[in-house]
Amino acid sequence: MNGILNIDKPAGMTSHDVVGRVRRVAHLKRVGHAGTLDPDATGVLLVCLGVATRLADYLAAEGKAYRAVLALGATTTTEDASGEVLTRVDASQVTEADLAGLLPRFIGEIAQVPPMVSALHHEGKRLYELARQGITVERVARTITIERLVLSDFRPGISATATLDVACGKGTYIRTLCADLGAALGVGGHMAALRRTRIGAFGIETAIALEDLTPENIAASLVSPSEALAHFPLFRLTLESEAHDIAHGRSLLCTLPEAAVVRIVDAENSLLALGRTDGERLHPFKVFG
Repeated sequence: MNGILNIDKPAGMTSHDVVGRVRRVAHLKRVGHAGTLDPDATGVLLVCLGVATRLADYLAAEGKAYRAVLALGATTTTEDASGEVLTRVDASQVTEADLAGLLPRFIGEIAQVPPMVSALHHEGKRLYELARQGITVERVARTITIERLVLSDFRPGISATATLDVACGKGTYIRTLCADLGAALGVGGHMAALRRTRIGAFGIETAIALEDLTPENIAASLVSPSEALAHFPLFRLTLESEAHDIAHGRSLLCTLPEAAVVRIVDAENSLLALGRTDGERLHPFKVFG
């Protein structure tokens, strides 16, 4: 059983919990996920089965989309609703126009300082491990890309809230984006809720609810490894000798233009390997046995 499941993750479970549930349903040990979601977050979580676990990094690197709720007037230790409140002020002076006018500053390539409660490493330890010990370390700002940032709802008041639709690149922390927006408005803020609506070509509209997954429907819910990487160029093998060469890491003549990643498939469109081209030859670098 090889492929990718588009799971609609429920709140209250870690991404690892979801993987464990899929393992039990599929009766398969080789299961992983691409693109971690925090326990309180919901939405698209890609779960990889069998050889597809070797594609997790490629899937996680795809662009993502979220619907987030920004709570203004309160900052927290984790930049989301799970943390302890650090400050609380009256946010009733903030208007919808204020927030809408601010959003363009956060679109495009921007600098973002990762939160302390994150899985990034510092001197061999995860930042969240240090945060649990009450230790705060300086983090270097990273360049991230926000492709789309739209205000879809605003509710004014002492604890004003806003619903934001965000499309972004890899490495973006939506809770930090919420905290930064609150800081820019002068009242502080945190992420009150988060739902991921897309990773790459996998959207929430085709996701299956975890509780609906059964041994009887799991195979029909799988997306093939080749289809999951459909945005990469395709090279289809027609000769058995070609498949033998690829299986043994040998390159082939190829007329495809230069590309860093190429899907190498057989006549049935089964993914045999990933390769790269130099404009003349196709060189496999990840072979699936």
